[in-house]
Amino acid sequence: MFVRIRALQHAVIRSIRRARASGLGPVQIVLKTARAIRRGPRGFARHVIAYDQVAQVGGYDRRVPPLAADESHIEGISAYEFWLQHHEPKVDTLLHGPLISVVMPTCNTPESFLREVIASVLAQTYQNWELCIGDDASDLPHVNRYLADISLREPRIRITNCKRRSGIASATNAALALATGEYVALLDHDDLLHPEALAAVAAKLARTNADIVYTDHDCLGEDGHRRLPYFKPDWSLDLFLSQMYLGHLVVFRRDMVSRLGGLRPEMDGAQDYDLVLRCLSDGAKIAHVPCVLYHWRQHSGSTSANADSKPYAHVAGRRAIQDYLDRTRPGAQVLDGAYTFCYDVHYNNTASKPMVSILIPTRDRVELLDTCVCSLREKTSYANYEILVIDNGSIEPETIRWFTQMSIQAGVRVLPADMPFNWSALNNLAAREAQGKVLVFLNNDTEIIDGEWLDRLVDVALRPDVGACGPLLLYDDMTIQHAGVVVGMGGWADHVFKGLQPAHVQDCFSSPVMRRNVLAVTGACMAMEKAKFDVIGGFDESFIICGSDVEICLRAFHRGLLNVYVPEAKLIHHESKTRDPGNIPQTDFVRSAQTYSPYRTAGDPYFNPNLDPMSSVPRLRDMP
Repeated sequence: MFVRIRALQHAVIRSIRRARASGLGPVQIVLKTARAIRRGPRGFARHVIAYDQVAQVGGYDRRVPPLAADESHIEGISAYEFWLQHHEPKVDTLLHGPLISVVMPTCNTPESFLREVIASVLAQTYQNWELCIGDDASDLPHVNRYLADISLREPRIRITNCKRRSGIASATNAALALATGEYVALLDHDDLLHPEALAAVAAKLARTNADIVYTDHDCLGEDGHRRLPYFKPDWSLDLFLSQMYLGHLVVFRRDMVSRLGGLRPEMDGAQDYDLVLRCLSDGAKIAHVPCVLYHWRQHSGSTSANADSKPYAHVAGRRAIQDYLDRTRPGAQVLDGAYTFCYDVHYNNTASKPMVSILIPTRDRVELLDTCVCSLREKTSYANYEILVIDNGSIEPETIRWFTQMSIQAGVRVLPADMPFNWSALNNLAAREAQGKVLVFLNNDTEIIDGEWLDRLVDVALRPDVGACGPLLLYDDMTIQHAGVVVGMGGWADHVFKGLQPAHVQDCFSSPVMRRNVLAVTGACMAMEKAKFDVIGGFDESFIICGSDVEICLRAFHRGLLNVYVPEAKLIHHESKTRDPGNIPQTDFVRSAQTYSPYRTAGDPYFNPNLDPMSSVPRLRDMP
């Protein structure tokens, strides 16, 4: 509770500073605050957090006043650049290691870009590199002139010239043919490497023996300012099949690339996406360096500045994913996502419509239960399900009448469980009685708003590699209540993006509406194949109120299964209207401390160590 109060205090302080910076006076701020307080403590907290996040959406691309009074002399730089000056993380580096071939295609590259990108390679602290350039028949004289000159002055730079224009994949393959390194690093001709990029990659390769290594990146504006950092999670298959989140920098084991035939020209625009997917189906091991080591230049023709500048690249990405699915998951299909360069994979695991058991613990509060069950029956498009209501000692006559009526009219099975409340034990009891192939654990204070919610959850839950999956849950005001659990957040475990709009915004971290892997999902709505639930051992009944949902997900993860946040499934969660969230027994804290280790200290691999673990809104670590 203390860490949450502290996080709220920081959000209030930042919000006041940003409100003053936007021109609001003290009286206006007090009035707005008073209106927000009328929403109640939770409503006020969500309002403040949402305002704090909205002020930061795109905020690393705008100029903001400094965040501390004693830093007024740096007014005018972005919050991200200020953070870089004071908190840019240090990464492990290696000065001696395998030869890394930096592979770069060029084609009529502006002279200033060409000089700067090559200078960024020459500035590497790691010296065991070679730069292999494949020029795609440039007809601007400065390109050939400069490349010829620099290759004479630096023997580690090797050039090949294509006689006719052939596209980025063919030009990159021409450069690959020059490479002799154990690893190859892909570099675009208009971007820049951080001076320690290759040294950090070499260190990661030495520790992990990975086949592919990727890093975090940011964007370099035409004004020379760095902005829009993307602090990525560790390897997340489901996020990767939703979008090519690896971006830059990506380094490959060269013999794997050669064995697979290099880049495919028919995938131009998504040639690197396709290459990673083919390496993945070949068994590649992938590792992540959580540090910004690549600067993606923004200009009018680049996808970093304009996602619609290369529509053919989106189509190529979809074809690359479908090729991967055809090789690894026959029957699966990729469709266009709701946004450019985003995709929606359907595994078609529900084609046979297996039985699903929906388990809902309750004790009285029939108005909530009725909303939940009636919305489920009216709106759920998936037909083959049963509803099991676990009655934990209801005594109100209205509730008893509802049980009788719904048992007759709707086939709802009511399981008596007259015992002291134990969320884990109640759900285990129902799971033993369930007839479905998939179990869906559902709180009685949820409401169905999307007809396909169950189709989407079951489709993912039935994948052999998946443990638990959970949907996007929304508060009554349609802001995010659950978009995946980060273990260690807030000192224990919390819902990232909580209180934000469910919009496709990639600010510091991944978009809140992209499917991705997580360490855990909430038990308020969790789907799991019954066979896996039984093998894993069900919920740990030493947890009484909360914590066992995270714990069972961690057990699944440690067994090599993936847990998945599925935003294509959406529900409303009228959170904590049935029990006092402050009335959590001490034993739940003790068991959580035991089972959440080591993620409470070492961090969640599906988050990023550069982000503040005390803030459910992704923001830079160690900011005031």
